[in-house]
Amino acid sequence: MSSSLTVFLLDPEFTRGFAGSRDDELIQAVHAEFRDEMARDDAWFSSAIASGAPTSAEALHALVYGGPFDENPQHAFQYGYAYKRLCALTGSRLDNSWFCPFRGDWLELVDEGLRALRVTAISLAEFGRHGGLPATVASYDLPRCGEWTHDQCLEALAQFEETRREGHAPPLDPSVLGAIEEVVGWLRGAQTARLRPGQARPGSGIVGFVS
Repeated sequence: MSSSLTVFLLDPEFTRGFAGSRDDELIQAVHAEFRDEMARDDAWFSSAIASGAPTSAEALHALVYGGPFDENPQHAFQYGYAYKRLCALTGSRLDNSWFCPFRGDWLELVDEGLRALRVTAISLAEFGRHGGLPATVASYDLPRCGEWTHDQCLEALAQFEETRREGHAPPLDPSVLGAIEEVVGWLRGAQTARLRPGQARPGSGIVGFVS
């Protein structure tokens, strides 16, 4: 069975703030952008919805209004997908060619390659957990979500550049090297992201979803 990692360049703190914001315009914007996708997902999850899971629209409304949330943990997956749509709406989707699809422990293998290059500030395996979701939002199984803060991205990029300056080049599988090059592109995006009005410094990090 294959999985997919989808990554977005955004300000994680700013985006998490949409949870509980009660922003009806935001809800309308998500419906306008993802209406067809939400309908397809509801058809795909029709058996779970028939058993009491919220629809895509109900999950989105609960996320933005801070509840009420379904108490059945096996129905919480819809809130994870609702948050993914918020990230897709407010962030920039990054190239994930080396991670869509992937099988098995690919994220961990690329992490091993990063560590071999002395890049330790980030971990792709983090995207295979649930730590990137807002604190009030539960999820179940897929999607999993993780985040790299702006500071983590800068530290990881500095580690990579230091390794390159030192000429440290351990033998790595070409596919792992290709994936690492893609990850470095994400980090450079976080480094050079434009400021939002009023920000003292960039706040852009990376949020990733495994599904």
